Formats: sequence, structure tokens, C-alpha cells
Amino acid sequence: MTPIERVRRTLRGEPVDHLPAQPMGMMFSAKHAGMTFTDYAKDGRRMAEAQLKFVADYGVDCVITCSDPAREVIDIAGDGSVDWFPDQGPVINEDRAALTDKERFKTFRLPDPLGGGRMHDRVTSIELMRRSAGPDLSIVGWVEGPLALAAELRGLNNIMMDFGDDPAFVHALLRFCADVAITYAPAQIAAGADTIAMSDAAASLIGPELYAKFLWPEQKRVMETLRAKHPDVIRRLHMCGRTDPLLAKMREVPVDIYEIDFPADLKTVRAGLGADRVIAGNVSTITDLLQGTPEQVYEACRKCHQISGRYHIVSAGCELSPLTPPENLRAMMAYAREHQPGEHG
Repeated sequence: MTPIERVRRTLRGEPVDHLPAQPMGMMFSAKHAGMTFTDYAKDGRRMAEAQLKFVADYGVDCVITCSDPAREVIDIAGDGSVDWFPDQGPVINEDRAALTDKERFKTFRLPDPLGGGRMHDRVTSIELMRRSAGPDLSIVGWVEGPLALAAELRGLNNIMMDFGDDPAFVHALLRFCADVAITYAPAQIAAGADTIAMSDAAASLIGPELYAKFLWPEQKRVMETLRAKHPDVIRRLHMCGRTDPLLAKMREVPVDIYEIDFPADLKTVRAGLGADRVIAGNVSTITDLLQGTPEQVYEACRKCHQISGRYHIVSAGCELSPLTPPENLRAMMAYAREHQPGEHG
């Protein structure tokens, strides 16, 4: 069974040869391929090379094109707010955030995802991955979620204050950021992505009231637009941290896969999402994968599978540390290969 068939059959609750496994390996895959993460993030060809090697050497069921928080930011507002370091991804310097002056927002225009910038670099990487891997491997494209991108443009502390001080601005900025995702996803799909993941890393920092009022409508609009225009594309939502309080509205976002970080209580998540929504993740990237033993990782995978049930993808809660012992990742992959959806032992 091919990796993409395994994932699609899991979404439909149909029998598979074994559980799919989709750990997010960015810095890990760059290190495994012998390159700096700066080179990985700046050059889509290097990203493709590292991700394909990661899949080949560990048997992972997908390549993931997430790399850093600055692709959309740089194409929208330039690189003035971005700091680069020798062997890690770029970071947003909040002291120089692009929207420190909110008036600048009036000058923003939707970026061209094929305009030769960093967004285009990801599209190029997807093209190379699809050409090299053929039709059978799942390729996960990536877009910044509305609040994630808003926080990257405005600065996290500033946007959190804006919820109370200037709600009209927050609504407008989130709508613009959602439009960026709606514009970016089709270019990645045309390049060969069968899945689009939306990462809204800052969502767990707001409560259910703000989530329902501000962010949820825009997340929902992005995914509804994708579903309407690209019905065959798998939709995936990644929100870091503890998202339990947001479940009542999260479950109404039309996505196929919920990627659940390890701080979230998985039993609460399963109860809140319902029995037939696909859950990926929840194995701790720290206490299990980074600091634990292969036996501990295997057991953590079993517990997540037992709670999630048949609608489950084996994965870590978030990105693998580059210092993760390879034998621990192999234990995760072994659990997936040795179990089918209905087997938890």
C-alpha cells in the first residue's frame, strides 16, 4: 500500500496495512542530511533533498514543507523584521516587527506565491519532491494560519494587546492573513501537494471567547475555500500547545486531520472532536522522543493510539528536535508498522 493511499484510507476509516506515521522532521531532517538548517530553509532544493532522504531512511509516510515563520512575512513586508542565524531558522524580531506602526497595514497587498520570493521557493521544493517521489508519496504543503501570520507581522505581544485595544484592526489583519493562505495554497497544490497544513501556532494563547469571535471564522473560511475549490486535497490543522479549551469550535473547522500537540489532554481532545475525526500526534517531543528510550517512545505511541482509536496517525505533538536519538524515531516508526487501526497492544 502506498503512503498516500494509507493516509486516505485512514481518513475514510477503511482497512490499511498498518498505521500511517507522519512525524514532522524539519531540523532533524536537515541534520540527518548533513546540511545546516539555514541552507535547508533558504533553498527549496536542499529542503527537498533532506525530506526525501528522511522518508527513505526512516520510512516516514510523508514529506512536510514547513520550515520557518518568515516565508509569507518576507514576501509581504520585506526582511527588515527577520533575523537569521548560522544553523537555525529565521526568527521574527518583535522590536522591528513589520507592523510596529499599524498604519503600514494600509500599504500591504497579497503577495504573489509565484513571484520569485520565499513563498515561491516552497512551491519549487514541492515540484522537486513530486518529480523525484512520483505519485505515491504524500506531500504536505504548508501555510501560516491567520493568527500565526498576524503575530509574525505585528509582533506577538502587540497583537495580544490589540484584541482589547483595537479589535477592528485585529479583524482586518486576520482577514488579510487568511486571504494570504487562500492565495498560497493553490500554488502548492498545483506543484504537487496532496495535503495542505495550516499552522496557527499562537492559537493556544487565546481563550475560547477570543478564538470563537476572531480566529475561528477565518480558519473556517480558509478550510471551506480549500474544500470547495480543491475537494480532493487533504486539509490539516496544526496548533501548538494546549488547545483543549478551543475544542468546541475547533471541531467545526472542516479539516481532515487534527495535529494535536503533546501538552493537550488526548482523552479530552478525542471526546471533544468526536470518535471519527483523525488525530495525529500527541507523543511528547521532549520527555518521550528527546529524553526517553525506544521502549518509552513505543509505549507512548501505543497510549496515543489506544485513546485515539482507529482514526489515528502516529506522530509527535510538534517538530522533532534535531537532537532526537535516531533509535527513538525508529521506535515510533516500528510501532506504526506493527499495528493496524484496531490494534492497540
